[in-house]
Amino acid sequence: MAAHPPRAEAIVDLDVLRHNVTLLAARAAASGAATMAVVKADGYGHGALPVARAALDAGATWLGSCSLAEALALRQAGIIAPILSWLEPAGTDYAPAVAADVDLTASSVRELTAILDAGHARVHLKIDTGLSRNGCPADEWPDLVDAAAKAQADGRAEIVAIWSHLACADEPGHPSIDAQAQRFQQAYDVTTAAGLRPKRHLANSAATLNRPDLHFDLVRVGIAMYGLNPLPDKENLRPVMTFRSSVALTRRIAAGTSVSYGQTWTAPRDTTLALVPVGYADGVPRLLSGRMDVWLAGRRRPVVGRVCMDQIVVDCGDDEVPVGAEVVLFGAGDRGEPTATEWANTIGTIDYEIVTGMYRPRVTRTYRGAR
Repeated sequence: MAAHPPRAEAIVDLDVLRHNVTLLAARAAASGAATMAVVKADGYGHGALPVARAALDAGATWLGSCSLAEALALRQAGIIAPILSWLEPAGTDYAPAVAADVDLTASSVRELTAILDAGHARVHLKIDTGLSRNGCPADEWPDLVDAAAKAQADGRAEIVAIWSHLACADEPGHPSIDAQAQRFQQAYDVTTAAGLRPKRHLANSAATLNRPDLHFDLVRVGIAMYGLNPLPDKENLRPVMTFRSSVALTRRIAAGTSVSYGQTWTAPRDTTLALVPVGYADGVPRLLSGRMDVWLAGRRRPVVGRVCMDQIVVDCGDDEVPVGAEVVLFGAGDRGEPTATEWANTIGTIDYEIVTGMYRPRVTRTYRGAR
């Protein structure tokens, strides 16, 4: 029995991802830094395990995950590269992570104590240098460093690194970047004064591309790895994901006929409509209603009426569009098709949100370039 075609399909091109990682890792290596591929949020919606394997193939030597569950899933799949995990709720049992040799983050003495209670751990100390989220406040940093130095001296932990995260690295020249770098150096000075010699990592995707002076020992590449460039035209990065569907049916309507909920669009002429079986339940933001095109039968065509939970309607004019024809909702943009960045710009968000929104039960993920 033939399989049903996917109603919504995210195609992930792992060869393109390898291209991006190779480029980014070369930038880091030029400064003497290693590369961490960040695969949190199921690889930004691309699939953490296939992305992790491809990134390691292409020159990354570390992986980054937000949660222990993400890190442990990679370990269970056979990934042996170093993995850093950095954010867990209070009361987390770190024993499974310690047993799996996952590097852990401490942003407070309380977190460090909880980690040490689980056994000998590899720990990265995180300093808040200005983002005011996770990370140890500067006035508490000496206490955290002292506790970490004692734990290492007692053989209870290995203090692998200190790290922080930049708030405005995607805005070159923003004064906060140098201010955070200065605070990071001050935090490092405290750790060396306590007898520690940790690695340092501060640079995210944008700083990897734009601030080689901040590469230090390790860079963390996230969005750029997926080809969504935080600094447009800075590098030859290519989008990894294409989101597509197909035409479910077509119909001819007369001028004056209204379409979809609220009848927000009325045909100004006789026209052909194509129904596409994807909607906001599949990751198409309702805010794109009346503001988006798709690539269908060799050209961009407007989506008319409201984006519904399960479907959108495309105005095809007088063209005959066959049922089953491919509909590209976003892709690399090489043919003129919409991109995830275009969607984000249209509705006032970021392309991170668009691609991570593809991690949904009704969206089939298909991989190209798997090895």
